Amino acid sequence: MSAGEFDAYTRGKTFTFGSQGAPYGAEEYLDNRRVRWSFLDGRCQEGEWYEEAGQICFVYEHKRDEPQCWRFEKGAGGMRALFENVPGQTELYEMAQSDEPLMCLGPEIGV
Repeated sequence: MSAGEFDAYTRGKTFTFGSQGAPYGAEEYLDNRRVRWSFLDGRCQEGEWYEEAGQICFVYEHKRDEPQCWRFEKGAGGMRALFENVPGQTELYEMAQSDEPLMCLGPEIGV
């Protein structure tokens, strides 16, 4: 998918992604190419995405120097993502999509 196709398909939605038959994580796609990711544990990472060499790359608030680049494809069953940093290692697929925001817990506070 090109950046335009990816943005048109994802913006304003939250996707749950699976890997090998099990839920893997979820990402909420916001305006201005901003995202919010969670490994479904209630902890969320804010980030943004950009297109580079035909791939969609993500950078997150705590890992600004480590872009995560993926190749996205859209088929009859939804979207599929192939991790390009280490080709052949990780493939995710769309399990569900929603118009609801991603569930994120507040910051951990304590002594």
